[in-house]
Amino acid sequence: MMGGETTEQGDCSRFKGGVLNSWAQDPATAASSFQLSVGQSGTTNKTVRVPVNFTLKAPGPGYTCGPAKIVKPSRFVTPYGRRETQAMMTWNVTCTYSQFLAQEAPSCCVSFSSFYNDTIVPCSKCACGCQNTSQPGSCVESKASHIALVANSYTPLVRCTSHLWPVRVHWHIKLNYKEYWRVKITITNFNYNMNYTEWNLVVQHPNFDNLTQSFSFNYKSITPYTAINDTAMLWGVKFYNDMLLEAGPLGNVQSELLFRKDKATFTLEEGWAFPRRIYFNGDNCVMPPPNVYPGLPNSCSHQLTSALGLLVTLLAAMALLFGHA
Repeated sequence: MMGGETTEQGDCSRFKGGVLNSWAQDPATAASSFQLSVGQSGTTNKTVRVPVNFTLKAPGPGYTCGPAKIVKPSRFVTPYGRRETQAMMTWNVTCTYSQFLAQEAPSCCVSFSSFYNDTIVPCSKCACGCQNTSQPGSCVESKASHIALVANSYTPLVRCTSHLWPVRVHWHIKLNYKEYWRVKITITNFNYNMNYTEWNLVVQHPNFDNLTQSFSFNYKSITPYTAINDTAMLWGVKFYNDMLLEAGPLGNVQSELLFRKDKATFTLEEGWAFPRRIYFNGDNCVMPPPNVYPGLPNSCSHQLTSALGLLVTLLAAMALLFGHA
C-alpha cells in the first residue's frame, strides 16, 4: 500500500480517491486502482501467497466478497507504447451487493401526485419505522440545534416525518398536451448523515421508448430486453445537481421529463402514467400500493351533474313558458 505499512492485514479505506461511478454514468470513472507493496514475498509465483478475506465498503456494509481466483496475468503497456510487461500473478475477486445486508429497512420510498387529482399519495406511513417518543434519537427535528454535533457515521440520521425514509422520490404528472405529456421528478434527502455524490436513479416505465427531453438530469436508456426499451438511468448534471446534499433546504434535486404520446398505449387511467419500479443508487425503492394511486375524476359524477343541469334548465324553461301563458 503506497504510503502505508501493515503486517498480515491491510485497511485501504483511509486512502480515498473520489467516487466510483456506474459504467452508464461515466466509463472513465467506473474503475479504480491502488498499489500494494508486499515485503518478503519472494519473486516467484510459488512464494507469493494469494490474499484472503477481502471486505469491500463503498460506503458502509452490504458487499460480500468471494475468494481470490488466479486468472491470466495482466499485461501493461509503457506510456510510450514501446514495451509491454506482464504481471507475475493476477487474482480476481468478485464482490456482490445485497440491499438486505446493507440495512435492515429499505433506504428509499416513492410518492405520487398528479394535476388531475388533489390527492397526494405519500410514502407509506411507518413503513421504515415510526417515531419513538419514548426513545429520543430515532429521528431529529429539522431545526434541532444538536444536528451538527452528531458523529458522522453510515447510520441514517433522518428528519422526523410520518414515514422516516432517508430518501424520497416523488413522481408528479404535471401536464397533458395533445401529443406530449410532462412529468416532474423530485428526489429529497431526509438524512442528515449523508451527501449522495454522483447519485443515480433507475426508473421503469413503458413510455421511456418515446422520451423527448430530460431537462435537468442526464439520461441513458437501459435495455435489459433487446426489444423492450422501458428502463432509464437518470443522474445529475455535473457541477449543477450531481450532488444530493444532506437534509435541509438544499437537500433535493429535481427535473422534468417530456414524453411523446403513443396513441396505442397512452392513458391516464388505472395508474398507467406512474412508474412500475424505481431504484435509487441501486436500492429498490418501496412503491405505494396500486389501489391508492391518484385516479381520474369519476365520470359518473360528471354525467350526474350534467343531467341535473339539463333538468334544471328544462324546468326553468317550462316555468317561463307557463308564466307567459
